[in-house]
Amino acid sequence: MKEFELIKRFFTEQVIKRKDVVLGIGDDCAIVSPSERQNIAITTDTLVAGVHFPHETSAQAIGHKAIAVNLSDLAAMGAEPAWISLAITMPEVDLKWVEGFCHGAFELCEYYNVQLIGGDTTQGPLAITVTAQGLIPMNKHLTRSGAKAGDWVYVTGEIGDAALALKDVFNEINLATEYRESVRRRLDYPTPRVLAGQALREYASAAIDLSDGIISDLGHICRASQVGANIVLDDLPISNALRDTVSLEEAFEMALVGGDDYELLFTVSEDNKVGMETALANSGNTITCIGQLNRSEKITTTLNSKAIAINAKSFEHFASSKK
Repeated sequence: MKEFELIKRFFTEQVIKRKDVVLGIGDDCAIVSPSERQNIAITTDTLVAGVHFPHETSAQAIGHKAIAVNLSDLAAMGAEPAWISLAITMPEVDLKWVEGFCHGAFELCEYYNVQLIGGDTTQGPLAITVTAQGLIPMNKHLTRSGAKAGDWVYVTGEIGDAALALKDVFNEINLATEYRESVRRRLDYPTPRVLAGQALREYASAAIDLSDGIISDLGHICRASQVGANIVLDDLPISNALRDTVSLEEAFEMALVGGDDYELLFTVSEDNKVGMETALANSGNTITCIGQLNRSEKITTTLNSKAIAINAKSFEHFASSKK
């Protein structure tokens, strides 16, 4: 099947047809028309086989994750997802694989009312690039640079299970059968915290999504806001699967630097804590306070009120090529 036949069969038949899309797939550009007094948030992520997902990952899971990681970025800014563009590179046309990929991608798009408006298909090693765009009321966006010393640090959901799943994939741990399916789902089918992000617009001082681990991603907030932080390890929301599979020290390490959680990490002032907790409860999201910001411009960790060092590093592209 040739490129344009592939596009017509799989990528132009999406259920979602948004009213703000003037012109979708089929021309050199898409045209959208947002409402007045709205800003547009734009993000792009690339997923490469063997780097961002194991080679044996199902097509449906890859489709879901390709969309989810981009919606997670929009959530961290407080945006409502609206449109995506998709560029997919494949070694060959496998119709069953493409069908599964589209099922995973479009199922999530349908849930969040997101329309595919364009993209590209090429031949080569498997890689997927998605550009997602979302809408935010004017001047209501969240950033990494608004945090202040004294603000509290929160995360949504549980953290560390995606890292645990990767260790299971590579046979580095002995994961109990009762945990395998739920843990692998956290890796393959992350849930973008879209409603939480929108609820946080009125309360959070800074926010980021957890793609590379708490230490790395909180570090981005600390550098942008010129603050430091202390993380209370006792309070990290880690699952029974993680606690039962590895030592407590390993569990903390995986939660802090494992990455791939796609939860939201955000900061809130003392004055906004109660309002934020109420708003997040109403959005159906669980949250946990894991620490507090300070003026040190460093990130420290404590356990049982005593300082403890975490030496492991988060994943970073091109780190092995640094000199």
